[in-house]
Amino acid sequence: QVQLVESGGGLVQAGGSLRLSCAASGRTFSGNRMGWFRQAPGTERQFVASISWSGGSRYYADSVKGRFTISRDITKNTVYLQMNSLSPEDTATYYCTYGEIDRLGPAQNSYEWDYWGQGTQVTVSS
Repeated sequence: QVQLVESGGGLVQAGGSLRLSCAASGRTFSGNRMGWFRQAPGTERQFVASISWSGGSRYYADSVKGRFTISRDITKNTVYLQMNSLSPEDTATYYCTYGEIDRLGPAQNSYEWDYWGQGTQVTVSS
């Protein structure tokens, strides 16, 4: 099993920034991939960003491209999501996710991932 613990959520004004972190522990192995999804009340969970094991491949949803940056520190088994120019439309619970095998492509569907964190709330006020 892999455990994921997110942190860094909170309340921010529109135009502000937040940085989310997610630490993986347990049966983690090299060659994995990690990512972020988000879910607003009454909506389905949607893909935000993902990153390959090496960090050389990064994928973003169109809605966050140019504003969010995903990165990772393999030595710490941690993935980050730097969120800039936040808007109220970004308000959601953000979930960290872990895939045991790094495959080509963004993996935009929830079923393509193996483990999920509990989520961290991000609220952007107008």
